[in-house]
Amino acid sequence: MTDPEFMDLAESLLHSIESACDAINDDGTADIDNQRVGSMVTLVFANRSQIIINLQKPLHEVWMASRSGGYHFCWREGGWQDTKGQGDFFTLISSDASIQAGVPLKFAP
Repeated sequence: MTDPEFMDLAESLLHSIESACDAINDDGTADIDNQRVGSMVTLVFANRSQIIINLQKPLHEVWMASRSGGYHFCWREGGWQDTKGQGDFFTLISSDASIQAGVPLKFAP
């Protein structure tokens, strides 16, 4: 994968996260403050817990840190997959965000 290909895919991922947070806030499901600085998005929940998503450009990876731990994702088989086989990005962020928000939340590409 080239650097421009990685950035296109990674930017799409970050946009999906921001759009999901906007939709969640708009429908009143939960209150998530999403802040983006460069290639990092921080989600802050009502209980002040956070999920941080950060692009690791040299490695062509996306990293996510949440209460449950840290994950590294690379683009495989048409999606962002955990490098240790724990699943895809959207399944893991949905699960972790649901736990941290205290209500079921769905993030999708």
